[in-house]
Amino acid sequence: MDLKPGSRWRSAVCDTEVVVVRAPAAPATLSIGGAGVLPAGAGRPASAEPHEPFARGTILGKRYADEATGLEVLCTKAGTGTITVDGRQATVMTPRRLPASD
Repeated sequence: MDLKPGSRWRSAVCDTEVVVVRAPAAPATLSIGGAGVLPAGAGRPASAEPHEPFARGTILGKRYADEATGLEVLCTKAGTGTITVDGRQATVMTPRRLPASD
């Protein structure tokens, strides 16, 4: 799986779609809902559902990051699956506070 910046991926088990913002430092496995991701244009099985421990959902417009690999993705379509990288749950990034301009 080539997780380069700008590449688009979708879950094989829910509606979640992401775009890679920052590539991982080393090869990594991106999964959503407990299953590996598919290229954005690929179809998914109609009967597929997220595995229970990986069904916490994603939030549209939020960035998710994995500190161990440096991978960062942006959620472009929300779904019921949880984003994981090499089996670790990706964390939702908090917005950076900008300095006040007076």
